[in-house]
Amino acid sequence: MSVATVYSRAQCGIEAPLVTVEVHLTSGLPNLSIVGLPETEVRESKDRVRSALLTNRFEFPLKRITVNLAPADLPKEGGRFDLAIAVGILAASEQLPRAALEYTELLGELSLRGALRGIRGSLPAARAASTVGRTLIVPAASAAEAALVSDASVHAADHLLAVCAHLQGMETLPAVSHADIDSDDAGPTPDLAEVRGQSHAKRALTIAAAGGHNLLFIGPPGTGKTMLAERLPGLLPELSETEAL
Repeated sequence: MSVATVYSRAQCGIEAPLVTVEVHLTSGLPNLSIVGLPETEVRESKDRVRSALLTNRFEFPLKRITVNLAPADLPKEGGRFDLAIAVGILAASEQLPRAALEYTELLGELSLRGALRGIRGSLPAARAASTVGRTLIVPAASAAEAALVSDASVHAADHLLAVCAHLQGMETLPAVSHADIDSDDAGPTPDLAEVRGQSHAKRALTIAAAGGHNLLFIGPPGTGKTMLAERLPGLLPELSETEAL
């Protein structure tokens, strides 16, 4: 049976619902159709996928190819499904083994030469993949964001060939862990003690931070509203990983 299933993730705000990419090959006039409520960027992926496969000397099946992005009622947008569609075609045409796909989720936009471009929303996708125990393969440009989830299994790839070699067991993609992320990139937090004057505003800011209250600064430009608001994180305790995510 020329059917392959690949797992990917959509983006809906800060959520990453599962998208099952089903690829079916059948006899008939050569054609590639994508169904499952795809937006324009997703429908255009068939041209990127075809070029990426042919450029890297894979066989593009001269058959009727149907790609179903399930669930059908979930809108799909962006180029994030390119990698999953390409791997699904290769698996359905028996150019890649299907066994490794059961425990792997794929995200990434393909260039015409097969290079992987970064995508938005790799952090929610990593959280969702970790809850179901699957490994997430993302473009190298998005790996640092995905690795912010400490219990996620994230692999970074920069090319379609590297992903195929990983799935075939020929070469393992580098794993990106939470420990590899530099937590000092944001620099020191501004300190409220640096502000001279503004005693009433500083007291209101301190009370709001201590009690978890809402706070609204009102005043003409240049009176220090932004300067004070930027120093609110310095009054708050460190977030746990769950709170930060």
